Amino acid sequence: MRSWQRMFVAVMRLLLKCLRLGRRRRFKLLRQVEQLWHYGNLCLRSLLYNSFTNGDVVLDSLFEPIYWLVDHVTRWFGVVFVALVIGLTSSIVAIVYICLLPLILQTYTPAWICWHLAYGHWNLIMIVFHYYMAITTSPGHPPQAKDDLSGVSICRKCIAPKPARTHHCSICNRCVLKMDHHCPWLNNCVGHYNHRYFFSFCLFMTMGCIYCSVSGWEMFRDAYAAIERMKLLEKERLQVAANQTYYQTPPPTFSFHQRAFHKSVVYLWVLCSSVALALGALTLWHAALITRGETSIERHINKKERQRLQKKGKVFRNPYSYGGWDNWKVFLGVDVPRHWLTRVLLPSPHLPHGTGLSWDLPPCVTEQRTPLLAI
Repeated sequence: MRSWQRMFVAVMRLLLKCLRLGRRRRFKLLRQVEQLWHYGNLCLRSLLYNSFTNGDVVLDSLFEPIYWLVDHVTRWFGVVFVALVIGLTSSIVAIVYICLLPLILQTYTPAWICWHLAYGHWNLIMIVFHYYMAITTSPGHPPQAKDDLSGVSICRKCIAPKPARTHHCSICNRCVLKMDHHCPWLNNCVGHYNHRYFFSFCLFMTMGCIYCSVSGWEMFRDAYAAIERMKLLEKERLQVAANQTYYQTPPPTFSFHQRAFHKSVVYLWVLCSSVALALGALTLWHAALITRGETSIERHINKKERQRLQKKGKVFRNPYSYGGWDNWKVFLGVDVPRHWLTRVLLPSPHLPHGTGLSWDLPPCVTEQRTPLLAI
């Protein structure tokens, strides 16, 4: 009995020694892995160290492939978007001429006929002119030679002079003077030389859609009710055809012309109302930016700068803002009162103030504004 106990105790001691040895080896292996991890992390940090690196830079780097994909898709689909705008606008114009204009000439009074003809054609001319100018006019690009400009920064992407209010467009792969944004519906950047055309197109397109929606409201209600009657009569006709006898006749059906007319009116009203809401909101947004003398990009930059200076007890002043009314005069190119007619209410290809390289005080501004920073 004692020999068996001694043998058992000897086996247990040997097992405990083996366990201790395995535990030591396991801890030693974990320490080696941890040391290798810290060493590799240190090497990676030493190779990629940048004092300007922060969370925003890391996120931008991670999303760079997505940005590249979006930029290239937008570049190639710009032609499709332009064709879509032309196609939808042409369809609305065709419906108005084919379906609505004969009805207007038959039912409206001469005064209302003159009003619709005059306003409708004026609005259409303004839409076509400003859209054509917006997509064909270059937004403006700074010169590539570094000797042409002095005292300006250099774009880190295209390694070219970057004057004030100039930003690099990743889709066009060029710097744009007074860049607002890249518009896929124009397949072009909105910048210094075509910003007015873009805003005018948005404004007159919104006005045209509101005009069609308001003028065609009664026609839309009648057409929608007629389509519902079509569906009901079609259902009744199918039921009668299933139980038809020799003395029963199916109810009358609408002709193809009537169906096409009613569906065209519904299509016109729904499309114009949707565009009026969406494009109207965009137009109001850009109108607010123009009133403040900012672009879409400058709005975000000025907001951050305003918050930074507010923490220091300073007030930010936009150096390119001359007051709400003067900002509109500068944007529209109104120097004298008659320009409100010849340059705003009528098609005009006049150039904006300045070259986009420097920002001197426009002649239509009567007083100098406050400087950039004010305590």
